[in-house]
Amino acid sequence: MITSSDSSKHNWSEAIAIYTRPRVIGMFFLGFVAGLPFPLVFATLALWLRSVDIERATIGFFAWIGITYSIKFLWAPVMDRLPLPGLTKKFGQRRSWILLAQAGIISGLIGMSFTDPATHLVTMALFAFLVAFSSATQDVAIDAYRIEAVEMDWQGAMAAMYQAGWRIGAQLVAGAVALYIAKYANWTMAYMAMAAAVLVGVITVLVIDEPEHTIDRSTLSDEQRVVDYLARSTHVPETWRKITAWFIGAVICPFTDFFRRNAKQALVILLFVSIYRISDIVLGNMAYPFFYDLGFELDEIANVAKIFGFFMTLAGAFAGGVLVVRFGILRMLLVGAILVAAANLMYAQLAMSGKSLTGLALVISADNFSAGFAGSAFIAYLSSLTNRAYTATQYALFSSLMTLAPKIISGFSGVIVDSYGYVSFFIYASVMGIPAILLVVYLMRLDRLRH
Repeated sequence: MITSSDSSKHNWSEAIAIYTRPRVIGMFFLGFVAGLPFPLVFATLALWLRSVDIERATIGFFAWIGITYSIKFLWAPVMDRLPLPGLTKKFGQRRSWILLAQAGIISGLIGMSFTDPATHLVTMALFAFLVAFSSATQDVAIDAYRIEAVEMDWQGAMAAMYQAGWRIGAQLVAGAVALYIAKYANWTMAYMAMAAAVLVGVITVLVIDEPEHTIDRSTLSDEQRVVDYLARSTHVPETWRKITAWFIGAVICPFTDFFRRNAKQALVILLFVSIYRISDIVLGNMAYPFFYDLGFELDEIANVAKIFGFFMTLAGAFAGGVLVVRFGILRMLLVGAILVAAANLMYAQLAMSGKSLTGLALVISADNFSAGFAGSAFIAYLSSLTNRAYTATQYALFSSLMTLAPKIISGFSGVIVDSYGYVSFFIYASVMGIPAILLVVYLMRLDRLRH
């Protein structure tokens, strides 16, 4: 759990100087390759589908491809413990899995680039699923690397650099650049270019060092008791005892460890994790179809929502990273939740006022700054919940919960827009952020009572 002792631990110069650390800088490039595939199966793909007259309700259901990001905890235990033949020995556990995932992303993007969604929508969905699955797998390995690479005090800064790289990949490259290529060439060239951009991530993985993977004494003791117990079970074949010991250590222990450490608050924490991002994820699925329906051209969306929006996200992410180090995580989680809910209401205002580049810029400013700010705080919070013996598995569980409910709900976003209009939809998305605000207040109260 986060404790109040995290607050005000470092002065302003220490909080800012963290961004000069080599591993913190390196996180920028890993963030880039993590962000690149995301809009290519969501926002950018939604624009492609809308531009060939795919119905909004159908586009909404494409959000369910994102459920792959929400169930990645199912295969994360394998990534924590299972070496890849020929790769792990050379590159290490984290880097080898990242490289394998990147191969899947490149393959899926090439497949999407040669698919016409107007005539082969199912095929497009399958290739998009391959990209999403590979991207989710890459996220598990990168998250584990990020947590293991530096001490916990600096996770806010690591989160900020990750977000900066993520936003360049997602907004500038897979967002703005992809839209420019689609407008002045075609969608096939756009997605081929994005497949080539993944090579930046491949090069990054070849350059960085593998982080040290440590297991604390209490965790080793817990797992050793399992091994000793099975060793005494001589009636069970040795092969099955080894498989059982591996399964318990890789799959069961990460979950029991979390509940043991957090006791009665464990379920509250999991509930909070599952709803904190619900407001902006539900809205995000319809944001770009909304801009398109409002009459904005692809290059206008690229200029304002992608390029200008990127700098606002960057400002929010770095502000969040510094303030987390300076004031602690929980207070910044509260500020972030309030900012996100308030920013979503501005979409409703734009829907009522109609097409306006100034209005679009204001909406994007509020939306992206709040998302960057809340993202830094939330990533730092999730990182603080993990035991480094089970980094990939536990963080994958938390980040999966973070998107599961929002992705399921956002699948119906197109239906809601068709039934009630954009104004009602954006108000609905904003109201969905209220439970997260109330829960973070409750967690802050628990933290004060413990101290």
